[in-house]
Amino acid sequence: MKKFFDIQFFANAGDVVNATGNYVNANTGATTAFSGNNTLAPELKDFYDTELLENARVEQFYAQFAKRQPLPANHKGTVEWRKWNSFAPASALTEGVIPTGQKFGVTSITGSIAQYGTYTAITDRLELRAYDDVILGATEEMGASAAETQEKLIRDALLTGTNVLYCDNILDGAFVSTPTTCATMLDDATGRSVLTPAMVNKAVTIMKKNRVPRINGRYYAVIHPSVAHDLRECEGWIEAHKYASPDELFNGEIGELHGVRFIEDVFAPVLKSGTNKNKSNGAVYATYFFGKDSYGIIDPEGGALEMIIHDKAEIGGPLNQYSTIGYKFETNGATILYPERVLRVMSCSTFSSTDTEN
Repeated sequence: MKKFFDIQFFANAGDVVNATGNYVNANTGATTAFSGNNTLAPELKDFYDTELLENARVEQFYAQFAKRQPLPANHKGTVEWRKWNSFAPASALTEGVIPTGQKFGVTSITGSIAQYGTYTAITDRLELRAYDDVILGATEEMGASAAETQEKLIRDALLTGTNVLYCDNILDGAFVSTPTTCATMLDDATGRSVLTPAMVNKAVTIMKKNRVPRINGRYYAVIHPSVAHDLRECEGWIEAHKYASPDELFNGEIGELHGVRFIEDVFAPVLKSGTNKNKSNGAVYATYFFGKDSYGIIDPEGGALEMIIHDKAEIGGPLNQYSTIGYKFETNGATILYPERVLRVMSCSTFSSTDTEN
């Protein structure tokens, strides 16, 4: 006769089982909280990632299309760009009669630089006791801050241009009206002012009429992702990877439409205050279309971006109590050289009601 028995009968762990958050009664499942020094809490550590999370980085898109103008040291912080005035076409001559000559002139445009900068201070104790390299981390974040500052300065300078096109109000694919201000741009059940292939074609036509020279055979536009979303929904969009020469893409380039190559930039203007909001008080977006040498950026000798790190032994006071990390640079942001070569196309987006001003 076979006898069976449960060997787990002898495996009773007892009334007190040391667990992760308290004591457990192995017989009943009841729990009792840790008390006094009888605790295992110090052994239960949160996992600590040895790699810090990386903050979002700013890519500089506007600067890659600017006309760069060096400014030598020991000169006043202003640059003058000059261009010859155009002559009118010739008229028919009358035999024996000397025609009236045309006046000739030159137009000058000036841009002035200003200095920008910021810093942070790190105490000796933080530097000594922190798990991660705070000096290195602060340096990386200062670099990101500098890039964002430069990108926004160029963007805001271009926003002063007066060559503006407002996208048509469209409802279910049909024309509703043409806005003349941001306040007349629709973003509700009666229609929406969006950037469509038709509006891109209209913008290109305006630039062609203004004889705007192209960049490598194309015009370029810097577009916000929310506006790009609407444009991608339209037929006729050519993805960047379908280009004949994909190795020639500019930084941030996402695609082409009607001879315009689009650069997607999260810092493209999102406007939502004052007169810069649509009829429903939502955001409006500025997409910059531009051709060759449409704006200029000054490169000052000795005033370029400089990352400055002072160790506590240099500036930390009598007791070496802190180090500093910062940067400074000089720039004019951007100066519009040919107003007709920068066309600001204003539109709403599917995200106008939720996007915040930048």
